[in-house]
Amino acid sequence: MYTRAASLAVLLVAVASPVATAAPASTVYVHGADIAAAERAVESAGLQKLTSFRKIGVVAARGDSAQISSARAEAGVTRVEVQKPIRFLGSTSHTATRGLDARNSLGLTGAGVSVAVIDSGVDPTHPSFGGRIVRNLKSLCLDGSTQTNCIVPVPNFLDTDTTSLGGHGTHVTGIAIGGDVQTTGGPVIRGAAPGAKGVVISTGAAILILGADAALNWVLENHRAPCGAGVPASACPPIKVINNSYGPSGGGAFDPGSVTVKLQRQLVAEGVVVVWANGNDGGDGSANLSNPPGVDPTPGVISVASYDDQETGTRDGAVSDFSSRGLAADSATWPDISAPGENIASSCRLHLPICATGLKPQNGPGLLDLGTFNTISGTSMAAPHIAGIVAQLFQAKPSATPADIERALKSTAHKYGSGYQPAGPFTSSFDKGTGLVDVVAAVNAL
Repeated sequence: MYTRAASLAVLLVAVASPVATAAPASTVYVHGADIAAAERAVESAGLQKLTSFRKIGVVAARGDSAQISSARAEAGVTRVEVQKPIRFLGSTSHTATRGLDARNSLGLTGAGVSVAVIDSGVDPTHPSFGGRIVRNLKSLCLDGSTQTNCIVPVPNFLDTDTTSLGGHGTHVTGIAIGGDVQTTGGPVIRGAAPGAKGVVISTGAAILILGADAALNWVLENHRAPCGAGVPASACPPIKVINNSYGPSGGGAFDPGSVTVKLQRQLVAEGVVVVWANGNDGGDGSANLSNPPGVDPTPGVISVASYDDQETGTRDGAVSDFSSRGLAADSATWPDISAPGENIASSCRLHLPICATGLKPQNGPGLLDLGTFNTISGTSMAAPHIAGIVAQLFQAKPSATPADIERALKSTAHKYGSGYQPAGPFTSSFDKGTGLVDVVAAVNAL
């Protein structure tokens, strides 16, 4: 995951490789002209079906090289995408974004919107959330799994953020939707959209990108009524934005035909903004180190660089050294926008490994709330600022499209630092994108 703390933790996402490199017992995505064609191919080739992404006509399956080659030759198959393992390596910010201004002067808290967070999980009992985690889900989409419906609900009191590198998801969710909590002898810690609801899908136990893509697919199939058809939107609003704070180390080529990109483009088509952390690989513009799916040119897919507000709320800070840069000569690889990602205090628990690496543990209001918050850095922290801000913008204008949201954010971003150049209808930069998000200005632009 895209976190930089006392030690760097990165969730590496698989990059598709040619079918010719497939080893025995590989996991693949079979792309069909439609879902029926993909399912027929999997069955005819003798592959083990894992799960289906029906809206984009893809079946995830497992088999040996001969079966994979056979599937590739079946009628109606347009592509077979082989998956590699993913792996782990071991609040003044809302002043800088003017998000607090938008909340105090305009009443924008993200009310009426659910924010989906695909991450390591969440502790729904954390004092930041106050019962606003409306769905707590876990991906069981493991290599070799026989379940076809592998995103499963768990009780809303169950902490799903307890895997070997847990804590990341709780911290990220707190930045997006955490409520105001007064720490003991310290500051009030808050999220960007404290009136929004949270739908969190834990992929912490998954060892393949399949788990994260299955989570995206779950949102695609359930975003209009994430708690089920019988639950009113007043209690469980539609999902309007997804936060993705994970990606491959070192960037990689953008693949418009990948399952991830197909899913996010369909999500945008159905009105859901997709937010990506741009990565923690730094760089100098001589190479493209941006997170591949985040540079999708589709309006409504937004990649986020990390801004350092120097823990003062300044709007004239600097891009973080660790924030991934695009290729200076190719504006298609640049991040879209910046948001605070350096030294961000948010929800944590000291028993969770990522939280234990944080720099400034702080206690919550209860006797047992020791180390309830901690300070961590990374583009993982920048992205959920934008996800929460998107919820604020949808509250301001529920009829807005994802393209409207991206245009409002990018056209009004505050130009900090230098190096901006024309890039389409905006001015942008290889390291900062269009600049620092300005919530009040974006609301006015809508």
